[in-house]
Amino acid sequence: MDTAPDLIEALDARARRRDGRRDFFRAMGAAAVVAGGAVVATRTSPVAAQSAPTDADILNFALNLEYLEAQFYLYAATGAGLPTTLTGGSGTPGAVSGGRQVNFTDTAVAAYAREIAADERAHVEFLRTALGTSAVAQPAIDIGVGPNSAFSAAARAAGLIGAGETFDPYANDENFLLAAFIFEDVGVTAYKGAAPLITSKTFLEAAAGILAVEAYHAAIVRTTLYAKGIATPALINATEAISDARDSLDGSSDLDQGVRPSGTGASTVSNIVPLDPDGIAFSRSAGQTLNIAYLNRMSTDRGGFFPAGVNGTIRTSAAN
Repeated sequence: MDTAPDLIEALDARARRRDGRRDFFRAMGAAAVVAGGAVVATRTSPVAAQSAPTDADILNFALNLEYLEAQFYLYAATGAGLPTTLTGGSGTPGAVSGGRQVNFTDTAVAAYAREIAADERAHVEFLRTALGTSAVAQPAIDIGVGPNSAFSAAARAAGLIGAGETFDPYANDENFLLAAFIFEDVGVTAYKGAAPLITSKTFLEAAAGILAVEAYHAAIVRTTLYAKGIATPALINATEAISDARDSLDGSSDLDQGVRPSGTGASTVSNIVPLDPDGIAFSRSAGQTLNIAYLNRMSTDRGGFFPAGVNGTIRTSAAN
């Protein structure tokens, strides 16, 4: 599906609104955060930590995610990915499948893309420097275009395209924004979920800084989709569909929201910042994050955007 009109038509045909989005969090306290075999108490569930991963394990897990984001945004913004000097390290190195420059028509979206691309490259450089010789290599990454690509599989799971159809994230501004939406909310929740596991105050401060940047990025993408969705409601419907698909992968908890506003007329309230009923951002464990990255709700060590899995000790998705 290569044009915005075709995409919008498909989204209109398949769009649906979620009922009772926050019911789980209204009824239940926050669950324990599980990452790489560690269980850490949340605000309402005091559970003893067991077999906690090291700070290096956590930073390397984050580095895998930053490789993915950096490659997508750099290709979309500039037509070229990370230099090879920023992709080596321990583990099994992999190549990037696909990726190309977007012919942006909205100058603001083009500027956002270039800014986010530079930020994600800086995150890769920072994490690799912090880890030194312990840094893992970039794994194989699928950001390509085709009916069997990770982006098409994700769009198909959300009901945005049909069997055998293709979602091209580089076709236009709107497709790029929806592809970015797949990543950004997940990055925010992943960093928040990992924060309680980091023991070094220095690394924790750095992780908090990256989390803040990812939250800014998510807000840019969500705000732009919301603004464009005022004129083209199918874009807002698409964020709801993607959110539903992510929640179908990472377990029974409702850890996701699209950008659909609440209220009507002068009482309309936007939903740029996805929060729980206490006004706090959601958390995802490493396993839940990999459910989405691998596009698989079951326990596995590869698939989706990482065809051969991620590098490092934290590499298995949760069993949902």
